Amino acid sequence: MPSQLLASLFPANENAIPGEYRIDPIHQREYLLNGEMRPWAGRVSEVYSPVCLPDSDGTLQRQLVGSFPVTGPAEALEALDAAVAAYDNGRGEWPQMSVAGRIQCMETFVGKMLEQRKLSINLIMWEIGKNLADATKEFDRTVKYIYDTIDTLKNMDRTSSRFRIEEGIIGQIRRSPLGVVLAMGPFNYPLNETYTTLIPAILMGNTILFKTPKHGSLLHYPMLEAFRTSFPKGVVNSLYGRGADVVPPVMQSGKVNVLTLIGSSRVADELQRHHPKLNRLRSIMSLDAKNTAIILPDADLDVAVKECLLGSLSFNGQRCTAIKIIWAHRSIVDEFLRRFAPEVSKLKAGMPWDAGTQITPLPEPAKTQYLADIIADAEAGGASVVNEGGGDVAASLFRPAVVFPVREGMRLYREEQFGPIVPVVPYDDEEEFIQYLITDDHGMQASIFGTDTDAIARLIDPLVNLVSRVNINAQCQRGPDTFPFTGRKDSAEGTLSVEDALRSFSIRSAVATKDTSENKAILNEIVSEHKSEFLSTNFIF
Repeated sequence: MPSQLLASLFPANENAIPGEYRIDPIHQREYLLNGEMRPWAGRVSEVYSPVCLPDSDGTLQRQLVGSFPVTGPAEALEALDAAVAAYDNGRGEWPQMSVAGRIQCMETFVGKMLEQRKLSINLIMWEIGKNLADATKEFDRTVKYIYDTIDTLKNMDRTSSRFRIEEGIIGQIRRSPLGVVLAMGPFNYPLNETYTTLIPAILMGNTILFKTPKHGSLLHYPMLEAFRTSFPKGVVNSLYGRGADVVPPVMQSGKVNVLTLIGSSRVADELQRHHPKLNRLRSIMSLDAKNTAIILPDADLDVAVKECLLGSLSFNGQRCTAIKIIWAHRSIVDEFLRRFAPEVSKLKAGMPWDAGTQITPLPEPAKTQYLADIIADAEAGGASVVNEGGGDVAASLFRPAVVFPVREGMRLYREEQFGPIVPVVPYDDEEEFIQYLITDDHGMQASIFGTDTDAIARLIDPLVNLVSRVNINAQCQRGPDTFPFTGRKDSAEGTLSVEDALRSFSIRSAVATKDTSENKAILNEIVSEHKSEFLSTNFIF
């Protein structure tokens, strides 16, 4: 599609935007701190949507969505102090509250969150360009995730609600919070992936500082009042401003017990180094990924094309679980590309609210130039864009490009492009693919496409020790949320899933005594008269 036709996909004016998806600029002048919506009169950051409209000269310009506070180190440390005080070395109201009490607060929050559904979906579309179907799915999936987490916590608590007697020792083992959690979410799933760490951390009794992402920050504003009115003061505190300004002093304080980040390994390394006592810091992170797909000579190409299309280009390829490089056997690579390239070119580009849109404007202002640069680098090394219109650009819209043949030395071979480019590598021997994974810095997922069970099994055994999930005849993906989500090498630290996340944000703690009649009497009195929240046989329904 020529660039001028791509440009015509943007609205001609505001009236061309359907009324239900228009949004008035939201100028946030407050943030959540210690149970209060704190007014802000300082510097702000303006939010511009990847959705563009032509100006008087016909030049496409990003549209203003609103603005939010740009706080500094002083405000960040004040928020930290609020979280530290609310935790109070484990003696605060929230960490000592019963599991049933925390669940009740979370259920109150979900009810208030649902009141913001329409606005939240619109903000996801406007701030990061995610299409309507995916924005809706992100919100609804997040709500489901919260309910699933609550149900899982109930089951975990039921299991731990009994005493154990072993080797003359009576004990009860439950899970306790870790302390103050600094949570940092990503722009590509600004609601879902932020909440997949935020929610279990809160439920397990921790207190929170959450830093909003650079893109997708306004989305969290409608939720602040829900947090404020659902939890005790200081349990949830918002952190705004440039990460380089507000996060280092918080980490340097040594008061953060858990760092949870969904972002880059480079940023993770820098943040961890700021902490003065690394042995006291737990890190739970989902980081870089260069997920690979291998297409075997006997693969069903219809399946491979369909899954690689979805896997590499859903939400413009801006997913850590996206397939970021495809290895196709030399005997079938031409046929694969003959089928795959036209399907890529058929993907409908347009605005997020347009029905059936699959390729939408990119939120990062410099992204289209970056993508053009790495294509140029591959072309300089002998590769070509093999799909019609691949690499066409109009403002923030970028037509997906299939680049072939990609090889070592090109940026696309090792670099995580995090965008709508699909590099394809021809191979002759499966060992080439395995050696690539061995030497790669990443280790999140891989996909195998084939029908020969011997060949598939030959790959599964080494791959499960190189990546955290192997998909057979299916795209790389996170779900279902009950499956473990993690990675090896630079791709992750800790494990996220509904149950794993609850365990990651807590620690097993035990109360034990010798099996004597006197000690039994003490335990019985404490439990029967409900003198302790920890020592309890209450069963949560």
